[in-house]
Amino acid sequence: MKEIHDILGKLGIAASNNGVSTGQTSWQGGGALLESFSPVDGLKIAALTGSVKTDYDRAVETATLAFKKWRSIPAPKRGEIVRQMGAKLRERKHELGTLVSYEMGKSLQEGLGEVQEMIDICDFATGLSRQLYGLTMHSERPQHRMYEQWHPLGVTGIISAFNFPVAVWSWNAMIAWVCGNVCVWKPSEKTPLTAIACQHIIQQVLKDNEVPEGVSCIVSGGREVGEWLANDPRIGLVSATGSIPMGRSVGEAVARRLGKSLLELGGNNAIIVTPTADLKVAVPGIVFGAVGTAGQRCTSTRRLIVHESIFEEVKARLKKAYGQLKIGNPLVEGIHVGPLIDRPAVTQYENAVAEIRKSGGRFVVEPAVLTGEEYASGCYVAPCIAEVENHFAIVQHETFAPILYMIPYSEPDEAIALQNDVPQGLSSAIFTNDLRDAERFLSHAGSDCGIANVNIGTSGAEIGGAFGGEKETGGGRESGSDAWKAYMRRQTNTINYGTALPLAQGIKFEIE
Repeated sequence: MKEIHDILGKLGIAASNNGVSTGQTSWQGGGALLESFSPVDGLKIAALTGSVKTDYDRAVETATLAFKKWRSIPAPKRGEIVRQMGAKLRERKHELGTLVSYEMGKSLQEGLGEVQEMIDICDFATGLSRQLYGLTMHSERPQHRMYEQWHPLGVTGIISAFNFPVAVWSWNAMIAWVCGNVCVWKPSEKTPLTAIACQHIIQQVLKDNEVPEGVSCIVSGGREVGEWLANDPRIGLVSATGSIPMGRSVGEAVARRLGKSLLELGGNNAIIVTPTADLKVAVPGIVFGAVGTAGQRCTSTRRLIVHESIFEEVKARLKKAYGQLKIGNPLVEGIHVGPLIDRPAVTQYENAVAEIRKSGGRFVVEPAVLTGEEYASGCYVAPCIAEVENHFAIVQHETFAPILYMIPYSEPDEAIALQNDVPQGLSSAIFTNDLRDAERFLSHAGSDCGIANVNIGTSGAEIGGAFGGEKETGGGRESGSDAWKAYMRRQTNTINYGTALPLAQGIKFEIE
C-alpha cells in the first residue's frame, strides 16, 4: 500500500484511507463518499466525495466559458497542447500504468499498454489537428462557390467504464479537444483515482499554456451524473461507454432533447476457426481474447465457433493452454489473469456458471471462485470453457468474466450465421488460411460487426482505425479514421461573387 501511495504522490495526489487531496477543485464535490478499493488485495486505496447537482452545474458553466476561448485557438495550436499532454503521459507512464493495474485489476503489462494507448491517441490527435478537412463542390449557378466546413459542438460529455478507466476517455477527449470542444468527464465510480491522476496531468499542461482549466472537468459520482449529462441541453455530445442497458438509457434521454450521442456498448464477440487455420497462431489469440483483463473487455472473446473436423483438437489445445495460466496479483511479472473488478462481478460469474449448467452446457475447463491468502480480496475466478449451443439465453447475453463458449459448425455459411446470431455486434474474427473463407467473412454477407479481423483475435484494437460496433453495441465510432466528425457539426457554405442572383434548380423569381 505504501508503494501505491508513493505512486499517487508522484501523480500529484496526496491520498490516505480518509480521503484525497490534490490542490485542485475540478473533481471535488459535496456529495456522497466514493471509496476506491483495489480488487487485487481488497484494501481501500482512498476516498473522495462525489458531486451534487450544484457541483455538476458549476462544472458545466466553467466548461462553457472555457469553450469560448478554446474554440478561438487555431486547431494546430490546440494540437500542440495535446502533444504536450502526450509528453507528460510518457513521463508518468509507469506510475499511471501501475495505478490503472492496481485500481482496476488488469495485469501490469495491460495497465502500461493502456497508458501507451493514451500516448498514441495524443500523437494521432496532434496530426489530426491539421487535417480537419472539408470539401469543395461545384455550384450549378454561375459565379458561385460551394464548400463545407466543420465547427466544434461545444461541451462534450464523456461517460467511461471501469475496464479501460483512462484509455477510452482519452480516445474521446483528445479528439474532442483538437476539434475545439471542451470536456466534462464522468469516470466510473469504481476507478476514480486513475481519473483524478489524469486530470492532474492535463490541468498542469493547460496551466502551462495559460488555457482555462474548464477545458477539462471531472464530475465524480454514480448513475445520477450520467443522467444529468444525458438530459442537459448544454451538452453538445454525450459519448457513453458501458453496458447496453446504460447506453439505452443515455441514448433515449439524449434523443428526447434531439441531442447527439455516441454509444460504445456491450460485445458478444466470436472467433471462427476453420479447418485450414494455423492453430499455433489461433490458440494464443483465442486464449488472450478470452482471459485478458479477466474477460472484462468489451472486445473479449465470448464465443468460439470451431469446425467439427478439428473441434476435439482445438478443445485439447485449449485445455492444455488454460492449464498453464497463472492467476494472481496482476502487478507480479508473469501473471496472466488478475481479479474481477469487485465481488458483485464474481456473483455474476457464478450466476452465469449456474445458468450454463441449467441450460445443458458441459464444461471443458471447470469454473471456480479462488480462495486462499493470495486471493483474499474474493475477486479471483478461474477462466473456464463450456460446450454450449448458440441459442442458449446465457450465450446471447454478455457476461463480463473469463467464460468462453465453444460451438461446433459444419459449413462456412453456418459459422457466419452463428457469429451474427446475437444482439451485439462489436468485434469478430476468423482464423483461416483459405482466401475464400476470409473474403466471405469480410464481405457484405459476412460478419455484421463493426470490427472484423482475419488471423488475429477480437481484442487489441489500434487507435488508427475507427472503433465501435453495430446493433445493440450502439453504432458509435471513436478513435481513428474519420471518427472526429462525430465531435463536430457540418456546415455547408455557398458564396455568390457575381452581380446577379440566379436561383438553384432554374427557379425564376423576378421583382423590381
